[in-house]
Amino acid sequence: MEKLKERWGISSNFQVVVILVVFAVTGSSAAKLAAPLTSLLGLRPENVSGWIYWPVRVLLIFPIYQVLLVAFGWLFGQFRFFWNFEKKMLKRLGLGFLFPE
Repeated sequence: MEKLKERWGISSNFQVVVILVVFAVTGSSAAKLAAPLTSLLGLRPENVSGWIYWPVRVLLIFPIYQVLLVAFGWLFGQFRFFWNFEKKMLKRLGLGFLFPE
């Protein structure tokens, strides 16, 4: 727990727990929301090859996850942490131009 607090620059165990809950809720929600979106696009496992369905679904999960992470972070009172986390992650993916400083 101490390593996480030091790495993330936070001070309380409660904050660590809240952050881990936000990650869990966000991941589950993004995966759940991707199913109706792929269906809306007409892509279903029954009518499309798994080689197309799953990559498209994973590509849909990524932006959904990014938006939900900040939204749930805000709902749980950790907006600043998740906003900084988001910027750092997108910069590492080469999308740093979205956040000029």
